[in-house]
Amino acid sequence: MYIVTGGAGFIGSAMVWKLNQMGVTDILVVDELGRDEKWKNLVNLKYEDYLHKDQFFKMLLKGEDPFETDAVIHMGANSSTTEPDADHLMENNYRYTQMLCRFALNHGVRMINASSAATYGDGSLGFSDDHAGLERLKPLNMYGYSKQLFDLWALRSGALERLASLKFFNVFGPNEFHKGDMMSVICKARKQIRETGRMRLFKSYHPDYPDGGQMRDFVWVKDCVDVMWWLLEHPEANGVFNVGTGKARTWNDLARAVFAALSLEPVIEYMEMPEGLRGKYQYFTQAEMGKLRAAGYEAPFTSLEDAAREYVRDYLEREDPHLGN
Repeated sequence: MYIVTGGAGFIGSAMVWKLNQMGVTDILVVDELGRDEKWKNLVNLKYEDYLHKDQFFKMLLKGEDPFETDAVIHMGANSSTTEPDADHLMENNYRYTQMLCRFALNHGVRMINASSAATYGDGSLGFSDDHAGLERLKPLNMYGYSKQLFDLWALRSGALERLASLKFFNVFGPNEFHKGDMMSVICKARKQIRETGRMRLFKSYHPDYPDGGQMRDFVWVKDCVDVMWWLLEHPEANGVFNVGTGKARTWNDLARAVFAALSLEPVIEYMEMPEGLRGKYQYFTQAEMGKLRAAGYEAPFTSLEDAAREYVRDYLEREDPHLGN
């Protein structure tokens, strides 16, 4: 049995899709469906059972493994970078992950955890996933801090030597449609372009970056789940790993890629950034990928242009835009 927490969410449901692609259907999806349309991510997928996260938590408290688990893929978390409830993030993202980690290690089960590139803060300390620099990082928001706390606990307790904790950079792709404001810019851009004929980006307030020239490491969700599958196949690869392309691209590049996918000439406008965001804005992110490569991962990462084309044409422009359609 493969347990996928957050299995109805964005990366979690993509991982269930990947498992299905590899012939695996013996999957327990753990999540909290609530009142949004996250459930639609599951419709095209094959899995054995679904369990609400609170029920799963009660199972963890008993310390038992009634599922004869092969692996825990922990993608479940509150991923909102603007979530104001710090106590909620401490319990939901940090304590819950600690408990799940203990469960996995106590039962000799492979664990893959979702950390985040938000742990790198403003990027002034770089983007190295070397364990020696973990304690120096200063996240800019509580979400990033909740992820940082688990990585630090895992490092100090020795758990990090027995699990893989993945710092995802700017992931985009199908099954993110329920995320509202947290959807990727590509997903929002296609809708905006179809409705208005143009795309709006934030102006820059940094002298080294022109408007729309702020840079991110945009990574295709299918590449992310390929990495996770490889880690399941290679349980000797443990520790913190960045998951990005290793190549930063500008927002202007992204906008042009979406227009190209729609066979339209680019029309880009620049708008003021909200005051509350300006002091917390990252102008540059780029994953250092040497550690994952050194561990043996050799597959290439999809270019922004190719991934945007597939996302827009094969998903966003279709009636059913979900994986497995």
